Amino acid sequence: MDGDVAVGVKRGSDELLSGGLYSGPSSSVTANGSDSKKLRVEDRMESVPSRVIHIRKLPNEVSETEVIALGLPFGKVTNILMLRGKNQAFLELGTEEAAVTMVNYYAAVTPQVRNVPVFIQYSNHKELKTDSALNQRAQAVLQAVSAVQDGGSPNSESGPSESVLAPPPSPVLRIIIDNMFYPVTLDVLQQIFSKFGTVMKIITFTKNNQFQALLQFSDPVNAQQAKLSLDGQNIYNSCCTLRIDFSKLVNLNVKYNNDKSRDYTRPELPAGDGQPAVDPSVAAALSKDSTSLLGAISPLSAAAAAAAAAGRVALSGHSGSGGVLLVSNLNEEMVTPQSLFTLFGVYGDVQRVKILYNKKDSALIQLSDANQAQLAMSHLNGQKMYGKIIRVTLSKHQTVQLPREGLDDQGLTKDFTSSPLHRFKKPGSKNFQNIFPPSATLHLSNIPEDVTEEDLKLLFSNSGGTVKAFKFFQDHKMALLQMSTVEEAIQALIDLHNYDMGGGHRLRVSFSKSTI
Repeated sequence: MDGDVAVGVKRGSDELLSGGLYSGPSSSVTANGSDSKKLRVEDRMESVPSRVIHIRKLPNEVSETEVIALGLPFGKVTNILMLRGKNQAFLELGTEEAAVTMVNYYAAVTPQVRNVPVFIQYSNHKELKTDSALNQRAQAVLQAVSAVQDGGSPNSESGPSESVLAPPPSPVLRIIIDNMFYPVTLDVLQQIFSKFGTVMKIITFTKNNQFQALLQFSDPVNAQQAKLSLDGQNIYNSCCTLRIDFSKLVNLNVKYNNDKSRDYTRPELPAGDGQPAVDPSVAAALSKDSTSLLGAISPLSAAAAAAAAAGRVALSGHSGSGGVLLVSNLNEEMVTPQSLFTLFGVYGDVQRVKILYNKKDSALIQLSDANQAQLAMSHLNGQKMYGKIIRVTLSKHQTVQLPREGLDDQGLTKDFTSSPLHRFKKPGSKNFQNIFPPSATLHLSNIPEDVTEEDLKLLFSNSGGTVKAFKFFQDHKMALLQMSTVEEAIQALIDLHNYDMGGGHRLRVSFSKSTI
């Protein structure tokens, strides 16, 4: 039976190869004259099938996950051996049929890892015997990947080969993100999906209150591998679940390169409304806890590690898991615990603030967790507050101590634990999706109906700056207001967030990513 299936599969693949595709890989392979074992497609067809595949000419820094991804679409990958010094690897598939399908498929479509063509042939080995101690990391990655496939591996003898040979419908994937308790940015998607091939274009949008994206690979095969590997995965620990389908579109048309859409093939596109692209460190700072991402626990770990390296998540390791920041170079004449609570409260729920008694230009600020501290640090370090450039670093303290009962510390320490003004109390709150770096443009909400543009301009110019532009949203409950500098906007936010507008309306002020 085995033989029949293999032959059947082979025949299907010969049809795949007709139509001019046949000569592609062989010519590129022979062009590579330095290679002692000249591998032509014909040799590949004639060598004896084995469920162990030999992969050569891999790029230097390739990861196990990327090599496993080559085999994933064809069935269960049961073992892997990386020969890093030689830029080679052996991949063992669960069945010989799967290996035959894989070799035949890649005879028609040159396999690529990180945009480099790699060479694939049957190995002379019939199975891989690997030293478990040497191979521990690979085994961890394999376990993770097979857990993801979870029964998605082909068991029936004939089913999988046909389905795998059916060409994937489109290079464009539609991605929906469930349980989005932390924002997912375009850069995070690019990092995760580029493990499977060249990501050419991404468009993100919100539909039915859900964050969605369309992502186009250079090749439908890469889209298929990404879908097989990532569908159902969590980007961060226990949240942000990927739901992936092929899109009906086969090509995306991107007009602007900004934090909502990107065409990586056309870097010269305008940003549209002048939005800066999202800083990857922001994305990284939002990882739920660095261990879940950096361990080999999920196949996304490589992408997550890249995100963490781009940001400074790894630092949260040094500080224990405390969410305490040390802020220095403050303007000691002006600063109060309340002003620090309001500014740092844009990036997390501030629990306690202590201005240091012996060094009043410095303060300790305790947030709910290390992620929030990380986020506040990456956004506020180097910004100007009351005319001075502030420095924000992670503190070695785990908590901020309150003064002893009955001790007057001149109001330098304040406990905000039960403040009604925390922005991030509710999981999944819209506020998680509206975290932006300090900007000259402010987003105002909760505006009473009878308040006019003039009222608001006057209010904001009283905070000591110049209002450059103003725009109401359609319902007049929200508006954008632009100050002349970021420093003026920071000052206005400190002074006017939660300002009493009368009639029980408290003005809400945030930084905006838009310009007017």
